[in-house]
Amino acid sequence: MDMKERIARINELYHLSQERALSPTEKLEQTILRKEYIDAIRGSLRSQLNNIDIVEKDGSITNLGEKYGNRDQ
Repeated sequence: MDMKERIARINELYHLSQERALSPTEKLEQTILRKEYIDAIRGSLRSQLNNIDIVEKDGSITNLGEKYGNRDQ
């Protein structure tokens, strides 16, 4: 399932929840899909941040990925 399909299913489950109570299986699916979506967004953001270079006042270049990339959230 690609990201567009996941988002569509998350939205579908949300709209269902507005109409009626979700079954336990649907709630579990919604929780899993939301977690996968958030993890993908965090991973994408972390990747972007790890590729940022900062030019220091002394002219040296600091790569944020090398400086902070090894940290766990």
